[in-house]
Amino acid sequence: MREMQACKTTAGMTGKNPEPEGGGYYSSLDADSEGVEGKFYVWNRDEITKIVTSEEYEVIAPYYGLTRSPNFEEKHWNLEIAASLADISTACGVSREETERRLASARRKMLVERERRIWPGRDEKILTSWNGLMIRGMARAGRVFGRDEWVQSAADAADFIRCSLWKNGRLLATCKDGKAHLNAYLDDHAFMLEALLELMQADFRQSDLEFAVALADLLLEQFEDEREGGFFFTSHDHEKLIHRPKPAYDTAIPTGNGVAAHSLQRLGHLLGEFRYLQSADRTLDVFHPAMSRQASSCCSLLAALEQSLVPPQIVILRGPAQALAEWKKALRHCPGGSLVFSLPAELAGLPPSLSKPLAVDNSVNAWVCQGFNCLPAIGDMQELLRVCKIQGKIESPFYN
Repeated sequence: MREMQACKTTAGMTGKNPEPEGGGYYSSLDADSEGVEGKFYVWNRDEITKIVTSEEYEVIAPYYGLTRSPNFEEKHWNLEIAASLADISTACGVSREETERRLASARRKMLVERERRIWPGRDEKILTSWNGLMIRGMARAGRVFGRDEWVQSAADAADFIRCSLWKNGRLLATCKDGKAHLNAYLDDHAFMLEALLELMQADFRQSDLEFAVALADLLLEQFEDEREGGFFFTSHDHEKLIHRPKPAYDTAIPTGNGVAAHSLQRLGHLLGEFRYLQSADRTLDVFHPAMSRQASSCCSLLAALEQSLVPPQIVILRGPAQALAEWKKALRHCPGGSLVFSLPAELAGLPPSLSKPLAVDNSVNAWVCQGFNCLPAIGDMQELLRVCKIQGKIESPFYN
């Protein structure tokens, strides 16, 4: 791999480790403000009826569940989507467009009102592991829903991690007030690797691929139990502990071993790197008893097990950037587990598995691979959709 691209820097800043132009997600907002839990977030009917029109309330009341019993401390509503716009349009006897207009107008008014409230406190630590989870979610949501600003937010956060928490070829765990410290743990590496694989599908950047390979190699070098299999939570050069855990079970977040195995499988199939696949297999072997005993606590490991039995479908698109956009949009709803990478023709220096030949007529070519086996190049979008078993856009009843 080539040396990773330089980090973005703010104007006029110099030095060996430049700061990025923003990016990174803070850890949390408090649940309470002014000493009252939920005060910033929840609503009651009287507050809302004072700021929206009766026609707007006719739409937002069923949409946000205000027609139901309060769902927060028996007197307030934590707003949630409770009905589809199509059903509300029918019930109100107005067009879908008018329903959407009323909803948008009411939301603007409610947002202005909420901005007058005292904001809850914010924990401004930037944790690498939590950022990995957030980057993955933002990148996937941005890709599926066609929200470029979400993808850009994920990319900015990934750049922040690489610029501020990647020092001398090692990852750090936390950053606050410009100070990054603490050796990163298994979760930091595994979650960021999974995030980068998702981000590359939303917007392929070679720097992300290089970072992903560096993290995967560090997982094997610094965390893998080469004798028994699986990954320790702390690195081999971490300070010695009384007990060095090798976590198997998911908690509020997935276990690093499950995410590591899952992401190493994906990167291994993408690059044809057997080391990553073998490491994932050893991880599944060592945790097989845990999965057998408590399957419901091992969902991330089970996802990796399923992927080991049926390798992911990988779709590689190559062609002019402008033409790729239409194909990429059509493939947003590939079946779960599929990987789709859109590689503009001008990219150079790609690994052999991704360096597919360009079409002679400057059109788009697509390759569909399962494991290490690829079908011949496909130059027709409809044929590609048929091969990928995409029957049409996935709809949600809440957004119809």
